[in-house]
Amino acid sequence: MIDIESLGLFGVFIAGAIPWMEAIAVVPAGILVGLDPVATLIAAVVGNSITIVLFAYFAANIRERLINRRVKQGKSAELPKLEKALKAFDKYGVYGLAALGPILIGTQFAAAAAVTAGVKPLRASILIIASLTVWAIAIAVAMVAFDVTI
Repeated sequence: MIDIESLGLFGVFIAGAIPWMEAIAVVPAGILVGLDPVATLIAAVVGNSITIVLFAYFAANIRERLINRRVKQGKSAELPKLEKALKAFDKYGVYGLAALGPILIGTQFAAAAAVTAGVKPLRASILIIASLTVWAIAIAVAMVAFDVTI
């Protein structure tokens, strides 16, 4: 039988996998609604990690599709988030992009930008997932330590 916590954790996993819904946003949401902090952290990071790897390995294809979709919608071919990510890469390098990606531009775009800038997909994925995990752990620990609930 499926209980409500399992459904909640599945929701956290799915939300973490959705681009722009970072694990660092869904971890606090899951904890706030009363889900187990450790299970919430794991579900969110695993879900987010899957899309990070996909964006890293399919960066060129994803970039092309996003541009084509924007052009069909009558918008410019410029991808503001990717351009922002590439500027961050130029300024901070791969380590800075990995560290700041989760809070500034999103992990998936950080992975795509790193690969577009020449970083190997596996390396980009590992660095960004490690950074995301550190951010998510810090947020979860802070929420538990300060007993943040609704």
